[in-house]
Amino acid sequence: MESPLLKLHGAVAADAPDQEIAAHYGDPVREQRLLEAGKAFVDRSNRGVLRVSGPDRLSWLHSLLSQHLESLEPGVATQALLLTANGHIEHHLHLVDDGETVWIHVEPGTAPALADFLDRMRFFLRVEVEDVSDRYAVVTGGDASGAVPSFPDVAGLTTRIVPRDELGAEPGADEPSPAGLWAYEALRIAAHAPRFGLDTDHRTIPHEIGVIGTAVHLNKGCYRGQETVARVENLGRPPRRLVFLHLDGSVDRLPAHGDPVEIPGGRQVGFVGSAARHHELGPIGLALVKRNTPVDIELLAGGVAASQEVVVPPDTGANAKIDLRRTAADRR
Repeated sequence: MESPLLKLHGAVAADAPDQEIAAHYGDPVREQRLLEAGKAFVDRSNRGVLRVSGPDRLSWLHSLLSQHLESLEPGVATQALLLTANGHIEHHLHLVDDGETVWIHVEPGTAPALADFLDRMRFFLRVEVEDVSDRYAVVTGGDASGAVPSFPDVAGLTTRIVPRDELGAEPGADEPSPAGLWAYEALRIAAHAPRFGLDTDHRTIPHEIGVIGTAVHLNKGCYRGQETVARVENLGRPPRRLVFLHLDGSVDRLPAHGDPVEIPGGRQVGFVGSAARHHELGPIGLALVKRNTPVDIELLAGGVAASQEVVVPPDTGANAKIDLRRTAADRR
């Protein structure tokens, strides 16, 4: 569903998968600063919203997802993953229980498949699953005091779920103004927070993107994909690792999602996930690279020079001791 905020003056639609909401409203840098200062909000109404109700909801979700949810207290937001049997990330869920219902928001276009899977897993348990994306929308920033349900987000922001009919009105003089998705994405990337579907692919496992502890609880009962999580946690050495990129600011473009990440000599070691222009840091990005890529080597991201900042160490997982491979110049 196209957001009504795309009809506001200056609104420019974002690229896929966010084409139904605004990238910006004419001044991306100003919007970013206002958002960071709590004086703007971002329409993220293209995200899917699900509700899970019934007395067995928490123990049931606990048995399916990577997070410990049996004793989740009302109002405490958390994250969880639905993994494949091989431990690859299939869905990334942000969820909170209000005492009667678990509210979930997920990436654009993924709610129907997730709702279908959950519905098939109900069996005889007392749970009900609803995809309510047509009635509720996700909004980040602005005045979120007392909002229910709400979720802590990057850069001190709060994300909340609101009825869709609250979207679209021109804000008053003293109300937070709309900021485009570019503003939120810049803050997210600067916070090293990966986004499922952009900073991941079909082979991504939790240890590669640093969500152990955030979306994966290591001391809970069995769930699909747990064997992969346990193996990497005990032995270390995930195939890839997430890195933060400081991109060359003299280039007038950003690398695109999926662009190759290369080391000198042209050998590809990964791919670009997200990229944005931050109002203080300049052009930045996130990428997934091979675990053994030297941590201090300069990279080319879609042909743009980039230095890397370690987000996920090469030896993540257990107490594996891995020597970081250095360049010939460093060994002299």
